[in-house]
Amino acid sequence: MKLRLLILFVYTCSMSFSQDFDDTLNSIREAEAKSALSHIMQRSNLNTGNYDLKYHRLELNVDPSVAFISGAVTSYFEAKSDMSSITFDLASNMIVSQVLQRGNPLAFTQNTDDELIITLPTTLATGVLDSLTVSYSGNPISSGFGSFEQTTHNGDPVIWTLSEPYGAKGWWPCKQDLIDKIDSVDVFMTTPQFNASNEPYISVSNGLEQSQIINGNEKTTHFKHRYPIPAYLIAIAATNYEVYSHTVPNNGNPFDIVNYVYPENLISAQNSTPVTVDIMNLFTNLFEEYPFANEKYGHAQFGWGGGMEHTTVSFMGSFDRNLIAHELAHQWFGNKITCGSWKDIWLNEGFATYLSGIVYENLDNNNNFIAWKQQRNASITSAPDGAVYLSDIDTTNVSRIFNGRLSYNKGAMVLHMLRKKLGDSNFFQALQEYLATPIHAFDYAKTNEFIAIVETSSGEDLTEFFNDWLYNQGHPSYTVSWNQPTENEVSITLNQSQSHASVSFFEAPVPIRLIGTLGEELNLILNHTTNGETFTETISFEIQDIIFDPESDLISANNVVLHTEEFDSNNTLIVYPNPTTDVLYIEKPDLMSVSEIRVFNTLGQLIGSYNWQQTINTSSWSSGVLFVQFQTNEGSIIKSVLKN
Repeated sequence: MKLRLLILFVYTCSMSFSQDFDDTLNSIREAEAKSALSHIMQRSNLNTGNYDLKYHRLELNVDPSVAFISGAVTSYFEAKSDMSSITFDLASNMIVSQVLQRGNPLAFTQNTDDELIITLPTTLATGVLDSLTVSYSGNPISSGFGSFEQTTHNGDPVIWTLSEPYGAKGWWPCKQDLIDKIDSVDVFMTTPQFNASNEPYISVSNGLEQSQIINGNEKTTHFKHRYPIPAYLIAIAATNYEVYSHTVPNNGNPFDIVNYVYPENLISAQNSTPVTVDIMNLFTNLFEEYPFANEKYGHAQFGWGGGMEHTTVSFMGSFDRNLIAHELAHQWFGNKITCGSWKDIWLNEGFATYLSGIVYENLDNNNNFIAWKQQRNASITSAPDGAVYLSDIDTTNVSRIFNGRLSYNKGAMVLHMLRKKLGDSNFFQALQEYLATPIHAFDYAKTNEFIAIVETSSGEDLTEFFNDWLYNQGHPSYTVSWNQPTENEVSITLNQSQSHASVSFFEAPVPIRLIGTLGEELNLILNHTTNGETFTETISFEIQDIIFDPESDLISANNVVLHTEEFDSNNTLIVYPNPTTDVLYIEKPDLMSVSEIRVFNTLGQLIGSYNWQQTINTSSWSSGVLFVQFQTNEGSIIKSVLKN
């Protein structure tokens, strides 16, 4: 008997781009986690649930050199039930000076629950549209995580906001829950015209710039955004930006990518941002037209190492390609369709991470994409537990919500495995239909709603897939046993163990590559549905090697490939039962002698050594795949055994 034992492992890639990706992902995750940290225990204000926001006009006065804001916010709202007062979220240190409705002052109070409660002059009936204007000012509280920051870059003042998820109330009166998007907004930013060095201040906000009006030493810049947007994605920034653009052809309907960059970083940024057009074209071809093509896309530099996907203008700590791809991906997955709860955060972060991987696949070469997947899998399988979908208690822990291993990397690889299960055509069609579904487009979606759309689009029941890979925990380890009984056949047996008890078996298409003695290659996909399943395939060459999951398409770890040439039927050593619980029985031919029996785990560690005996007590063995090696007069024989 000839036998060869190969323990597969995911190696750490030394290519610099992969390390760069991990560094960027860590920065993204840290920024997004920081922005949530000080507010994570807060939930939507039930007192703001009786109206539907239609429109905001924000008229804001800021000076990048001063941590202060003043202004007036006009809000249009429709009553969802009869209402005699309306409540907005506003930090208690922000001072409201007046509330006007059609020129008439309204009574209001502020409380320590960060509520602005306004008494309406008469009861507003259900379904009726009304409006009012709140004038306010103050020094927004900075938690140190964003929300409203006044700082400097290279000695020059800069002011910027980052409100995910509940920081908007820190600098303007709003309704900041995650269930009511504002239909449209206008932002008017008034700043000094110049900084102390006589350099012009440039303002940034969502949507399309309409005008810049000079009034003495002040400048008012008007931005118009005409798509539904949650409060946390509205943002402003101002400093002595340098501004330049790239044009996206967009099939004859061009729009601009506008870059707002610190002057000291202009040259490096101009070398880095042109790839945004290539990435935009890629995502457009795969999914749909950029959702905000009637306005713009853009980047505005700000004071963090990561980024934040504010609608139509991502705030950027740097301009490396990975960050550009991740934040741009969010314009579809996160901004057009926003996760409906923190339990569904993977619909934002897993998708954006996967689209960053797709950039490697399409703009680089397949080897880079394989290395990207290898590193995602190494991260995912570095611990035995953890689900992509969060529990209720998980949502109180910001580190768990923005867990790089689970929400980002495993979420991304679950999408990739779904793609491999459905095929490219069905997968991308399903995502296109998800983005186009009217009840979710420019609104919110939850995981069960995404799954329903994919199942309807593909015609497949994906209950088992999502239960295993999304809702439950862990990953499989595979043992692949193969032989070539005839010159035209190969027999492959797949066994699997699981890293976590929540999944009894991971159903998955398993990729296998056959390598011939003359360099021939044949790729197979084995639809693995039961443990110990054997597949017989027709081939036309002699096999030299089998490679398990050659392109790292499958979340797994500690996989083993065994090659055996079978004995004649009267000359076979047999071990049973397999899987085993307490006792392993051994049968051998009479002419075979066994001098020693040794047992190894998947790491190659010796866990037991025995003289010849017909039974072995396995009760002390650890659960999982083990290898039993028999030293015989006919050579070394290895049998794989699954210990329950």
